[in-house]
Amino acid sequence: MFDHTFNHLKYQPFQATPLPDRTWPSKSIEKAPMWCSVDLRDGNQALVNPMNGQQKLRMFELLVKLGFKQIEVGFPSASVPDFDFVRMLIEEGRVPEDVTLQVLTPAREELIKKTYEALDGVKKAIVHVYNSTSTVQREQVFGLPEAGIKAIAVQGAKWVQQYANNYPDTQWGFEYSPESFTGTEMDYAVEVCDAVIKQWLPNNGRELIINLPSTVELSTPNLFADQIEYFCRHLQHRKDVTISLHTHNDRGCAVAAAELGILAGADRVEGTLMGNGERTGNMDVITMAMNLYSQGMDPMLDLGNVLEIIEVVESCTEIAVSPRHPWAGELVYTAFSGSHQDAIRKSVAYHKTHNKTHWDVAYLPIDPRDIGREYEAVVRINSQSGKGGVALVLERDYGIELPKWMHPAVSTVIQKATEASGAEVSSKHIKTLYQNHFVDVQASWQLQDYSIQAQSTKDNGQEIKASFTVGQTLLSGHGAGAIEALSDALSVHHGCDLEVTQFDQHALSSGTDAQALACMEVRVNGVVLHGIAQAEDTTAAALQAMLTAFSRKSLN
Repeated sequence: MFDHTFNHLKYQPFQATPLPDRTWPSKSIEKAPMWCSVDLRDGNQALVNPMNGQQKLRMFELLVKLGFKQIEVGFPSASVPDFDFVRMLIEEGRVPEDVTLQVLTPAREELIKKTYEALDGVKKAIVHVYNSTSTVQREQVFGLPEAGIKAIAVQGAKWVQQYANNYPDTQWGFEYSPESFTGTEMDYAVEVCDAVIKQWLPNNGRELIINLPSTVELSTPNLFADQIEYFCRHLQHRKDVTISLHTHNDRGCAVAAAELGILAGADRVEGTLMGNGERTGNMDVITMAMNLYSQGMDPMLDLGNVLEIIEVVESCTEIAVSPRHPWAGELVYTAFSGSHQDAIRKSVAYHKTHNKTHWDVAYLPIDPRDIGREYEAVVRINSQSGKGGVALVLERDYGIELPKWMHPAVSTVIQKATEASGAEVSSKHIKTLYQNHFVDVQASWQLQDYSIQAQSTKDNGQEIKASFTVGQTLLSGHGAGAIEALSDALSVHHGCDLEVTQFDQHALSSGTDAQALACMEVRVNGVVLHGIAQAEDTTAAALQAMLTAFSRKSLN
């Protein structure tokens, strides 16, 4: 029994916003939203060890490289390092022409004033002001009625406008967040935001942003979408503003909430790379952008080198990216399951032979190469893996294409090795096991030479007589062909029953000097054995494959 303190009765369900005629469920996302990275503010505040100046600059340069046009770079009124970082970006000319800096400030005059001082000389910037509007914050933190909280928001908006007038050479944008929006009564949230917007009108081309944060994720994403649609419908000045979302991940649904919020009418999304942020994190821009990409939409961000993104994020945040992170994780495009491996192998081959114009591979929603992954990560082998996966590794990494009837034999060898170790087996180890069990042969079983002579049979048919030098031993036999003649020679010399049950041979490349790969399955006194050989001489390759298989009889 669990401790009695684990008691669900102390909680109550979230109260949904009445919206029986909601329209968002029938819509589809058709284009990427405007993105704003908050890695250097919200993400940085959430770190055990906040980034130093060098780490901040490296993260900023990555965000610019990825294509973010709006980047929240800090909280300069509350932090000397943030203030200094903003000044450095401006004074050293590190902000590209098409990138807008964004900074956060509470709705307090002295902090708003300092925020503008930090931005002195910037060409374009968004001043992001906020105060909390939720029922819990009003009643339990501030002890103010609705009118008092609204007055704080309106006064903050006035100060933002007032201090902007002192810097006429900068192209200003204004943003307001009713913090804890999801815990705020919707009609009251609309009232406060309309009052703020009224202070900033007419905007004369200035961007005005209303950012709706799920500061704490309180509900399922569909109920959040209802809140967004309700808000957008009832906002008096909707046409004058950009509606932005800032979802957190307390329930693990930040990406889903943002996606449904876009369907519900929002235009813009704030988030971080890999979802770093307070508590369980912010909306993960990588995940949402790649979700769009997988649906054939341009995410308006260049995520083509996910390994570089991971390296920078891990270095700057000192937080490891989960190997199961959506789209970016090390194991995302890896299949250990045998059935998955076989399906991937067949599906990839189908694409090649049918020249499909659109990606549609089993278990791989996108081509891993699009984001800098390679196929070596797609199939990895452990004790749960199947014969198709082993065959794919050999073909993919070494160009060894085995006939399907060989797959079970090779897979059995590999699986025994993984079961013995209890761990994953590397591609290199697979190749070594394959070589040891099916290819390598002692000198005494190596074909040194052979000669073939055609002769007539009693019924005027044709057969051959052949001699074979195997190691130091001379063998002779006859049959309809070289393979049958060697079978006859081995049967007679070793006094055994030998039968060829499977044989396959193909060229490994084109040209006169192409190598042939021969695979042989034989039954010796009822025991099934396998051998593989490679040579320019196709007959020699087939004969050696038989000798290699036959040499394994002493091991069985």
